[in-house]
Amino acid sequence: MKQTIDTYKLTGMEEPTDEVLRQLMREAAEDAKTSNEEATEYYFNMMMVEAQKAVAGV
Repeated sequence: MKQTIDTYKLTGMEEPTDEVLRQLMREAAEDAKTSNEEATEYYFNMMMVEAQKAVAGV
């Protein structure tokens, strides 16, 4: 059976093909980028809330 991203199982028994490894790395990078963007948005939203509290004297 040809190894694809859908059929590959991460074990110590079999090395991924270059194609599968590239796809795994691409997906991991996309997940990391999305997570970073969400964390950055949350951080700056919280900073805005705190700044508004400071201006309002709360």
